[in-house]
Amino acid sequence: MSTAKGPGPHKESKAEFCYGLLRSRILDGTYVPGYRLVAKELAREIGVSTIPLREAVRRLESDGLVKVVRNVGARVAVFDAEQAEHTLQILARLEGYATAASAPHMTAAEISASREINDRMVEALVEFDPTAFTALNREFHFSIYRHCPDARLRSLLEEQWTLLDHMRRSTFTYVSSSAHRSVVEHSHILALISKKADAAEIERFACAHKHPTADALH
Repeated sequence: MSTAKGPGPHKESKAEFCYGLLRSRILDGTYVPGYRLVAKELAREIGVSTIPLREAVRRLESDGLVKVVRNVGARVAVFDAEQAEHTLQILARLEGYATAASAPHMTAAEISASREINDRMVEALVEFDPTAFTALNREFHFSIYRHCPDARLRSLLEEQWTLLDHMRRSTFTYVSSSAHRSVVEHSHILALISKKADAAEIERFACAHKHPTADALH
């Protein structure tokens, strides 16, 4: 692994730099679930002291991406199906509300753009690649969420999707049966938005869209 260039002179910027670097390595799979984060080795590689590095690890622990065990040290979090199910249930509620809130702000062209993403998902079912399908699924949902006027809600969705993406590496992935159901339900969500359905109806359906995956984990 190449040595990262260290940040500027301020303690705050060093901690922020370490946080961003470690977070990106966890989320892109460089540091897999269970990988041990040895402070002294990482500090030497990055070119900082262990102080900002430990601050970064504490933030990552708060994010749920790192697990710190006393007298053992820090490791990239490993999740079980129960934790993933809980995250999916939270995400279902957030998605339901965000989809309903986004619907009135989507133009016909924007709905069409979301439909095109779902069409690509249908094509991806031919030679099913769970990783590629997951990326398209995220692209589809965020093509809707970005129209939500609540910035805090958009931020919460980003956090939960990021955590879920990481969980997939140690817990679960899409199976073809749920993938087929998913694209059909996407079409229905867009149909509801297109016909300007009642917000409560959109919210209920978008929320229920996540439940089968959570039930499968359970």
